[in-house]
Amino acid sequence: MLAFIWAEAQNQIIGNQGTLPWHLPDDMHFFKEQTTGHPILAGSKTYASFGRPLPHRQNLVLTHQPATNFPAEVQVFHTPASFLQYAKEHDDELIFVVGGSQIFRLLLPEVTWLYRTVIAADVAGDTRMPPIDYHQFTLVQERPGATPAEYPHHFEIWQRKEDEDAKKFL
Repeated sequence: MLAFIWAEAQNQIIGNQGTLPWHLPDDMHFFKEQTTGHPILAGSKTYASFGRPLPHRQNLVLTHQPATNFPAEVQVFHTPASFLQYAKEHDDELIFVVGGSQIFRLLLPEVTWLYRTVIAADVAGDTRMPPIDYHQFTLVQERPGATPAEYPHHFEIWQRKEDEDAKKFL
């Protein structure tokens, strides 16, 4: 089952020149808390921003680059179809899609869960989150972020409406 996890400014910015345009330890803690123990899928640019495979998670990358460009412990997929076949074979696991925007756009029709950090600020950046029709999802959890913080923020978890099997992951 697929879940997106990302932080987004109120002007839909999610990145700037390959990095996050903010420093929010609370969001990093939320990301780690949610994804630890689960596979994570990234595009090659997002994966490169980590600097190394993230620990305690199976690192998956969807890219056109050769698998030899990545550490041996990273599983590489060259097409969305090959990744979706993997996801289908692992449907009893929650797989977190961590970006970038092209990966989110490609997999949006397949996603069941949305884990979104909403940052209450407009920030400068060059990467936006693709539009999501939130009418297709139900907000199942919301909580405020820690204060004080550089940016006011809160956390949301959304579930696709027609996917009743998803409840086992909440």
